Amino acid sequence: MRWKETLIPTLKEVPADAETVSHILMVRAGLIRKLGAGTYSYLPLGLKVIQKINTIIRQEMDAVGAQEILMPALQSPELWKRTGRFDLIKEIMFQFKDRHGKVNLLGPTHEEVVTDIVAKEVRSYKQLPLMLYQIQTKFRDEPRPRFGILRSREFIMKDAYSFNKDWDDLDKSYKKMYDAYCRIFDRCGLKYVAVEADAGFMGGDVSHEFMVPAEKGEDLIIVCESCGYAASREKAECAKVDAKKKSAKENKLKEVSTPGVSTVEGVAALLKTKESQLIKTLIYIAGGKPIAVLLRGDHEVNEAKLKRYLGCTLLEMAEEKAIKDATGGPLGFSGPVGLKGVKIVADHAVLSVVDGVTGANKKDTHLVNVNVGRDFKVKEWADLRYFVDGDICPKCSKKPKVTNAIEIGHTFKLGTKYSKSLGARYLDEKGAEHDIIMGCYGIGVNRIAAAAIEGGNDKDGIIWPISIAPYAIAVMPLNTMNNDLSKAAEDIYNQLRDNGLDVIIDDRDERAGIKFKDADLVGFPIQVILGERNIAKGKVEMKLRKTGKSEVIDMKKVVEEIKKNLT
Repeated sequence: MRWKETLIPTLKEVPADAETVSHILMVRAGLIRKLGAGTYSYLPLGLKVIQKINTIIRQEMDAVGAQEILMPALQSPELWKRTGRFDLIKEIMFQFKDRHGKVNLLGPTHEEVVTDIVAKEVRSYKQLPLMLYQIQTKFRDEPRPRFGILRSREFIMKDAYSFNKDWDDLDKSYKKMYDAYCRIFDRCGLKYVAVEADAGFMGGDVSHEFMVPAEKGEDLIIVCESCGYAASREKAECAKVDAKKKSAKENKLKEVSTPGVSTVEGVAALLKTKESQLIKTLIYIAGGKPIAVLLRGDHEVNEAKLKRYLGCTLLEMAEEKAIKDATGGPLGFSGPVGLKGVKIVADHAVLSVVDGVTGANKKDTHLVNVNVGRDFKVKEWADLRYFVDGDICPKCSKKPKVTNAIEIGHTFKLGTKYSKSLGARYLDEKGAEHDIIMGCYGIGVNRIAAAAIEGGNDKDGIIWPISIAPYAIAVMPLNTMNNDLSKAAEDIYNQLRDNGLDVIIDDRDERAGIKFKDADLVGFPIQVILGERNIAKGKVEMKLRKTGKSEVIDMKKVVEEIKKNLT
């Protein structure tokens, strides 16, 4: 391809609304342009990156026996209502009525649709296992689109689904997909970590996320270098506290006035104590009933863990009236002492609090010197909080790292969550009917591009892995007015093309400085630079973007030398 024939609108300025390196560089390098909040156009170079990622994905999916299909982006809410997910995520769905007044959805994901296909087409165990996949645009009405294409309202996903006759069969399919994911991310040049993850609204028991550590990543992961334990923040286990090791003074319980102060920070400051000395009481509604959840003041409730413990899919914070009805006191002053008729569930870390502070279920009032067992009873203890920096590893008791990361893939063992509700069943060898066991495997295609940039950049621009760079090679004649130099550049360009190499020639009549800056900004891995002095000697300069090192090579050996650096 020729630069003069390609739309590559590079920019010197940093976009005003860009928060991450990938967003800044994708705009500056002319890969994307914003249309509206959370919606982007992929320009020629940006689309070329996406297409290369898709090619790698297709090759690896085909290699494990998955078959590609394409499902409609337009969906009906009926299937979602049958699986019970409509109410769970309707807030992030794009919904509209067609000319007949029927409600339609722009699909945020496709589990319901693919299960419906299999329910209608698969009847026998002889048709299983079956693996289907698609690469499709998805739509979610994000409340706050940000980070460029990392958190957008429409995005490109690869979805794969396995359909199996039993759990052993699912384990085999899951392993195939897990290994295929590792190969995909390796080929894309990403430094990733596979972590245990929460299944969320997808459902299922076993789930893994593939994460790329990044300074501005929107997720947090916990990785223990001592034992290898790795988990997402939503899934990471917190080590239990041994109540026998605490040393309690257990002073006399008493009320204190805290007028207008109801937050953990405010109460701790007023009473001149640490936030870890507070026991906060959060009132939730689950299954139509109030639940009192107790946590240490410096900890945050992990609603994913709480849902798993309670076995519920719908969980919401209680409104002010419900709190008053449950505790007898106003919002911000709830506490476990004297609480009646309300189920109490406490996080293990509450056991470490001695002579603590809680709400008194009375306006402008707190209790001090509160102790578990003496002043209130807890029958149910669980791991209900987020892992925080400083916590010990739940497996080996060492201190793991807590780091930001970008999610690029997610795998799930779904079980029968969808097949049971949508009637995807099969007949075994004896004619008995069974629900199909399912797995689900997603990859954020555009997230791979952004993650590659987050992990590969410098002050001059992008440093692409060769496998997904928009062009692997840039031929750069520094003076297009020099006929000999231009002819040599054209000859090298044509040789590279004839050898099937991915190359662009910068045939613009621009200053050398501009060409150098643009080539580094876009991030072409190999730059073949043709200057008048070297050409006169039958030489050219080959520069590697990743290392910045240059080498003068014989013009007749350009193809040979470049091929050495493409592996």
